[in-house]
Amino acid sequence: MDTDVIIGGGGMVGATLALALAQGGLKVAVADPVPPAATVDAKFDGRVSALSYSSVRMLDALGVWPALAPHAEPIVDILVTDAPLGEAPSPFSLHFDSAEIGRPMGHIAENRHIRLALHAAVARAKNVTFVSPAALTALSPREAGIEAALSNGAKMTARLAVAADGRDSPMREEMGIRTIAWSYPQTGIVATVAHERPHNGVAYEHFLPSGPFAILPLPPAPGGDAAGQAGANRASLVWTEREDLAPAMMKLPDAEFDAEIGRRFGAHLGAVKSLGPRWSYPLRFHLARGFVGKRFALAGDSAHGIHPIAGQGLNLGFKDAAALAECALDAARLGLDIGGADTLSRYERWRRFDSVTLAASTDALNRLFSNDIAPLRLARDLGLGAVDAIGPLRRLFMRHAGGDVGKLPRLLKGEAA
Repeated sequence: MDTDVIIGGGGMVGATLALALAQGGLKVAVADPVPPAATVDAKFDGRVSALSYSSVRMLDALGVWPALAPHAEPIVDILVTDAPLGEAPSPFSLHFDSAEIGRPMGHIAENRHIRLALHAAVARAKNVTFVSPAALTALSPREAGIEAALSNGAKMTARLAVAADGRDSPMREEMGIRTIAWSYPQTGIVATVAHERPHNGVAYEHFLPSGPFAILPLPPAPGGDAAGQAGANRASLVWTEREDLAPAMMKLPDAEFDAEIGRRFGAHLGAVKSLGPRWSYPLRFHLARGFVGKRFALAGDSAHGIHPIAGQGLNLGFKDAAALAECALDAARLGLDIGGADTLSRYERWRRFDSVTLAASTDALNRLFSNDIAPLRLARDLGLGAVDAIGPLRRLFMRHAGGDVGKLPRLLKGEAA
């Protein structure tokens, strides 16, 4: 075999999986059509990710967190509110206070900084070969291994191939794994804003009839100051808008765009001003009907794509990476086949139920909150107030958000895989 595992896709999940497998002693090759230098450019991706505290533990165990920590903002509190556009929030809200669990509920980091830290760790790893620009173009499973063809003309054999190549995964299609999928009548608008007052590590989720409007705290940018100059007090907006209105919002002049943000943002952080470019992304749902094939597994967005309402998309992919690494490494230590049916069945049983549950939950939440139907608004507001008033239930939700519920892979506990 040329390598033990070949991974198609060197994004955040693919790179994390490669590090976890290499840390356990396996040889890994990663093929990605986009050179790493391009993926860390500020213009490549304007999104941020909410890293649960279990994901932070994993990144620390893999040696990634020290480089990422200076660029990540701790989530000290989360405040969830509901209101029609232009009206005051409902008196019923939900407040998660990290003091109740004795740690930040997670961290917010720009995707480009996550990639930078991961690429640096991959470059240091002795057992990882990163091939780019190159994509997997064909897979041919055999009894003893799997042969992969790359877009640069190379061929490689491995005992296991993994597709971590995104929502439209060509390798998922190549291996004949179908999906359940639909599009939401919503578009996600992403922008970074400067605001007058400090955010104090509070993440806001404000539900509007068009969808959730999230205000996610960011660390100060270089050159900012404590008085609120551009770059000092920053937040990332994840603004869910109706798909028919989003194009017009994206074309607004800066002053009008900032005014629309202000209508949704409110005045609790003072005046807001957008910084840099805007991005928009169609919102879609998909779930693979199976997570494995012969000597083949899906991980990350190739296996599932969920609504960003709870900010759990990347954490779900990190769980895939941690579980798959643990299954493969456990098999290797026992002298078993890391790409065998038993190994992959264990991975699929472990991850599919959790993925289906979270995907269904986020879909239901979006449908419940993204409307202005009075009876539903009353029911959900009462629900927010009830959860806020019941301490044990509130803390259980906080542990769910932190990725600390259920059978966790060792990496998510901060242990070696």
